[in-house]
Amino acid sequence: MKNFLPAVTVFFLFTPFSSSFSYTATREADLQKSQLPVGLINPELAEISYAGTETLLYDVSWTGGIKIGEARFTVIRDDACDDCYEIHATIGTTGGLFHRLYPVEDRQVTRVRGDQRYPYYCEMWQKQGRSYRAHKVITYDQDTFTLTKKKEEGNTSVYGLSGSVHNEFSAFFASRVMDMEMNHPFLVPTFGDDARKEVIVNVFDYEMLENPIFGKVRTIKVSPLLTFSGIYDKTGDTIVWYTDDNCRIPVQAQSKLVIGSLTATLVAYENEKCKKYSSSLLPEGQ
Repeated sequence: MKNFLPAVTVFFLFTPFSSSFSYTATREADLQKSQLPVGLINPELAEISYAGTETLLYDVSWTGGIKIGEARFTVIRDDACDDCYEIHATIGTTGGLFHRLYPVEDRQVTRVRGDQRYPYYCEMWQKQGRSYRAHKVITYDQDTFTLTKKKEEGNTSVYGLSGSVHNEFSAFFASRVMDMEMNHPFLVPTFGDDARKEVIVNVFDYEMLENPIFGKVRTIKVSPLLTFSGIYDKTGDTIVWYTDDNCRIPVQAQSKLVIGSLTATLVAYENEKCKKYSSSLLPEGQ
């Protein structure tokens, strides 16, 4: 059930790739990395899609359209500085057999700053199954390339890094507003498996996609390639569809599992900076 989240945050709760859309071997990926640029945030896109005014709500379904949960993401301004933001994520099961067998209720807050939106603080609370509970605080010193992880039981680990680094949530939101060109992959440095990893982001194709709130929209089809599991175990292939415009809304994400697949479908959206798509379908009080 720890594969629940990849299909939700999916673009950057990365999954390893082996499909026809991706590089087929880690060795080939390693060879490519030395030739690839690090992705940079496009300020014009960030002004709309990373402005601290956005809420996204997803239904998460298993193969055949069986809804098993929801995911909600909100980006707000952080008063700590002029270019500081908070990413709030809530992911959980919502009833039915999956919820009865393995209830999930995970929350995370990531604080980012600077023109590249690197994180400086992250706090997460995890409730999975009947007994697993976890609370972690991670701080990032992007100047000295040091990461400190504190767990609820008092354990503290310090990691020296070779450069600036995202976590899985900040990488998802940052990469979405980077310049994308067909068949021109780029790198996003991300912390995973207690080390700094350079994740290859592949931009594959344009595709018309039907969405329950937007109707038929033109999208960019994107996927990552990585060799680490991160916060959540991840296996299989993941693809994300972004609207092909300045709003860059992730309207759908799909992650293949050993048995079947998980699909996250955008069902409500609000962003005062993107009036073209902003929806009033968010549940009252959210």
